[in-house]
Amino acid sequence: MTMHVNGKQVMEGNLNAFTNPAIEAGLVHCRALLEFLGLNERDGQLRQRGGRQPDDIGIEHFSNDHGPLKKVDPEAALSRYDGGQEEAQEALLTIFRLTNKGLAHITEYLTAHPESGRLVEIASRGIPVLVINYLYIPLGLPAPDYKISSRPREG
Repeated sequence: MTMHVNGKQVMEGNLNAFTNPAIEAGLVHCRALLEFLGLNERDGQLRQRGGRQPDDIGIEHFSNDHGPLKKVDPEAALSRYDGGQEEAQEALLTIFRLTNKGLAHITEYLTAHPESGRLVEIASRGIPVLVINYLYIPLGLPAPDYKISSRPREG
């Protein structure tokens, strides 16, 4: 793989040199968004997050005309998914488990849970919807255009 910026080669190497960090960054970002919304994993279940550190920023720090926004209720979050709520919960829990057990330190989590890739895809499609529904819409802000677009490969 070679990477060019403004017509100049800036990197050369194996494609994994880009894809692995990009996937890891995406997983950490998904977790950060879930925690921002007030969700976490506790005792194998999706739960509403308790207290925050003094310098944390969460959804409850934003307000509209009705007052501060509320942390997202796990049941409400799961109801936003098109599939079953059990699958939605497993998908969101997989984000927490992968960032805890697959990225922060190396474990056998990925090989022991081969369905993780499918669940990460489900979660990554739903998390932006949660952010839009529980942050952007209540604040009266336009939803960001977050979907990846592509163009045909040249040559």
